[in-house]
Amino acid sequence: MIYFLIVNYHSTPLVEKLINSLPANKNFEYKVVIINNSPDDHTIHSLHSSSVLVFDAQCNLGFGHACNLGLKLIYNENSQAIVWILNPDAYLVDNTLTKVNSFFKLHPEISILGTIIHTPSGELWFAGGRFIPRTGAIAIQDLLTTTTADYVTCDWVSGCSLIINLCNFCDIPEFDHAYFLYYEDFDFCRRYANKGHLVAVTKQFGVFHQPSSITNRYVFRKIKHSTYSYLFTLERYTNKLLLSVRLIRLFSYALILVPIKPQVAFGKLVGILAYLKSRLFESTLSKNVRLKLFSTIPRA
Repeated sequence: MIYFLIVNYHSTPLVEKLINSLPANKNFEYKVVIINNSPDDHTIHSLHSSSVLVFDAQCNLGFGHACNLGLKLIYNENSQAIVWILNPDAYLVDNTLTKVNSFFKLHPEISILGTIIHTPSGELWFAGGRFIPRTGAIAIQDLLTTTTADYVTCDWVSGCSLIINLCNFCDIPEFDHAYFLYYEDFDFCRRYANKGHLVAVTKQFGVFHQPSSITNRYVFRKIKHSTYSYLFTLERYTNKLLLSVRLIRLFSYALILVPIKPQVAFGKLVGILAYLKSRLFESTLSKNVRLKLFSTIPRA
């Protein structure tokens, strides 16, 4: 069974296009699970059917948290399923489902699989992700064009088209709630790779994707969340010196952009401020916990 997991945020026309790209042939067994991150958007419920299930979140949970809600629902129904997470602004290429089933029969060792992604004009948008801890580079790298292999191992894959083989997990795989938007896919891949799971990318099947067709409606929020998540990711996967250098560069660049691109500039500055406030809060909380523990130690 293949489950398609989609997080909706005021994107009903795009989600409908995605669902229409799925095969009408009933020989392919699949379900679509939509987590509605915009509960005031009732139009998404018009897509409900026997194979399309819509669940309202209480509020906008962010991408990763909403995915976790969907993963829990799917895991509780079928813990051996294949879950294909797709952006609402993506859609499938013909005959994909047959290839997916065959692929995982041949390669059950893969836990997290990314697919090749093209823009509607045919441009290559994603074909693998690399991470260089020494420099903090989280890069997209074409690992597929020159290979004839079924798949190539990589450091991370895009959440725009990310497939999870639940058979390889003894519990429900989860995105980190600390990420609201951006870099949650990178963190997801690195955490599970560090636990021994195989992360790979393939060109055996793929999707078309219109980059940022949703987030570009909200430029300030997009930049704010991406800046915060980037700094949080550097803190988690690099070192303090590199984080400090990158933070100073980000701040300086934001100041330069103020008169040119104010929305982008203020998005970066607010993202930096949000990150620093979260670190200060965590530091204060940790200090208070230590003081509380110290105060409970019996005096001689």
